[in-house]
Amino acid sequence: MAQYHVGQLVEMKKGHPCGSNCWRIIRVGMDFRIKCEKCSRSVLIPRSHFERRIKCVLSDHEPESG
Repeated sequence: MAQYHVGQLVEMKKGHPCGSNCWRIIRVGMDFRIKCEKCSRSVLIPRSHFERRIKCVLSDHEPESG
């Protein structure tokens, strides 16, 4: 089982209606909260759905605030 962390950038198999399929993980637990990188919409999905729908991890770095 893969380890996911807050701040990782992931690509999902199915795209968001805005046209993007890149998401930033902002909460990890029994549910995952992920935020669309294009439109900044966030969704809460169960861990089981997240693990089935993830395609790959694009980046392990948190965005720098500043």
